[in-house]
Amino acid sequence: MSLDDRRERWRLVLGESADPDKTIDLGEAEASIDRALGALYDPDRDGGLAAARPRVARWLGDIRRYFPASVVQILQRDALDRLGLKKMLFEPELLASIEPDLHLAATLLELKGQIPPQTRETARNVVRRVVDEILARLQAPLLGAVRGALRRTRKTPRPRWNEIDWPATIRRNLIHYRPERRAIVPRSAVGFRREQSLAHRLILAVDQSASMASSVVYAGVLASALALLPNLSTHLVLFDTRVVDLSDRLYDPVDLLFGVHLGGGTDIERALAYCQTLVEEPLRSTIILISDLDEGGSASRLLERVQRIVASGTRMVVLLALSDEGRPVFDHDVAAMFAELGIAAFGCSPDRFPELLASVLGGADPSSWAVEAAPR
Repeated sequence: MSLDDRRERWRLVLGESADPDKTIDLGEAEASIDRALGALYDPDRDGGLAAARPRVARWLGDIRRYFPASVVQILQRDALDRLGLKKMLFEPELLASIEPDLHLAATLLELKGQIPPQTRETARNVVRRVVDEILARLQAPLLGAVRGALRRTRKTPRPRWNEIDWPATIRRNLIHYRPERRAIVPRSAVGFRREQSLAHRLILAVDQSASMASSVVYAGVLASALALLPNLSTHLVLFDTRVVDLSDRLYDPVDLLFGVHLGGGTDIERALAYCQTLVEEPLRSTIILISDLDEGGSASRLLERVQRIVASGTRMVVLLALSDEGRPVFDHDVAAMFAELGIAAFGCSPDRFPELLASVLGGADPSSWAVEAAPR
């Protein structure tokens, strides 16, 4: 890269104020990129994006022309957060031109009560595109991992042909090798017979406070995928200071997400009390609490509730976040309280969730999984 190229790049990074005398000549494309970035990050220049719809529409077209989709999503997110352009989402034509991503879907869910009738269908289509992207990425590994965890095997002395463990059978019968035949003549076979899948109840209790927006979207979509499994009874419970059971909406993840009410306080104890009523066989039930543990109710009552759940034999996992947003922010005191009861609290990315869930349903200690899965 030449010196001039490097100067141009630094000029684009630092903005117009870095070159007040205009000593660096930008090409046509670079000048357009500079105007697009300046409209967002230097809003006083030429009026910025302001709130003029034509200006915003042109800006959206420019950033899609000059930047890859991943960068476009970041720029859109910054525009919504920095410049207060959320009202622009209420215009169908403008909303349809925005690159869908998780943050945009969460914003639409947060604002859904304010979206005018003429924009609602466009908003649903945007959310559906985000849901479809998540399912395309995660549904197959999730269902495959959980199906395997719900099946158990046992050794059998007379395995059927498709049940034979060939490497183990060969090792056992090496002693019966016949040089004249150049072959092993097996006396016995090693195999595992699959038993019927074990029915299990999975309860996802998800904190729907605004800080958990990404986790709510992922949990809702993944719960809808899990509802396809006949041997797993999946329930989705959302809570703030109230508790809402959306298990009857799992057939349609978009409809489910539009039933979310982001914001409000947090009463984890009340949510877990409701989850307990869904448990019929504790030893075949798992509650996954997804929350930043910012408890607005009584911490002592929460402790007592968790103790009763653990004592009943119900397995419990605490995820501080189910998202790709890096290290979660959470209440360390409440997390320590869970740890004293033997329940580790940790964050999990959506891509690792299939592995985690399969591990838990297979009877493994989620604390051990979290330690092994942690980045080195």
